[in-house]
Amino acid sequence: MTQNNAQDVCQTECVHETVVNTIKPKMHSTELLLDLSEIFKILGDHTRVRILHALSLSELCVCDMANLLNMSSSAISHQLRVLRAAKVVKFRKDGKNVFYSLDDHHIFSLINEGLAHVLE
Repeated sequence: MTQNNAQDVCQTECVHETVVNTIKPKMHSTELLLDLSEIFKILGDHTRVRILHALSLSELCVCDMANLLNMSSSAISHQLRVLRAAKVVKFRKDGKNVFYSLDDHHIFSLINEGLAHVLE
């Protein structure tokens, strides 16, 4: 176990009650924050991030994604099931084809904000 650097922790035990009392009622429930952490876990997988990035650029079918990402359709489908279960992507059928897209503008924003942060 590593020791804390004396510069990154408070040197005395104190609570700034004004700040704490202002923030406490604004804090979301533990359950809601657990749901949020699940979204971040899903976004923490490199393959899923690649899929989401591609879908942020265009609606795609599984075959298109497999070709674009140099992966098997089976591998793409597996990841899409995870993303669908988390309501991160949605699909629509067009004849024999199934097209995927990001579920909503929030997911689009998460991907783009993340990319903007990395590019800084």
